[in-house]
Amino acid sequence: MSSTTVDEYLDKLPEPTRATLERLRAMIRKELPDAEEVISYQIPTFKLGGMVVGYGATAKHCTFFLLSAAVLQRFSDRLKSYRLGKGSIQFPPDGDLPPDLVRDMVRARVEELSTSKR
Repeated sequence: MSSTTVDEYLDKLPEPTRATLERLRAMIRKELPDAEEVISYQIPTFKLGGMVVGYGATAKHCTFFLLSAAVLQRFSDRLKSYRLGKGSIQFPPDGDLPPDLVRDMVRARVEELSTSKR
């Protein structure tokens, strides 16, 4: 059964995955205080005029969805120790992404979205 709210999504997760994603959520919220949090494509997503970033969990890893291959490429030198998808970063359920990296990637994604709307 899919979740209808972000809190419901997180409440269904086992520890340490839930705590890890709650910390990621707080890091993103710090950068996007005016964003709306929604469930989109069955994952928590921050929306601010468009989909900015999202995150999720599987049984084996957590994922930070940048929703942008270009932003991911821009930070590739800082992401060498992570498994990468087309626009996402996978990391262990018991390991956090560095806050400065999350901050920089979220800011880059917002910049990308604002530039594409011009």
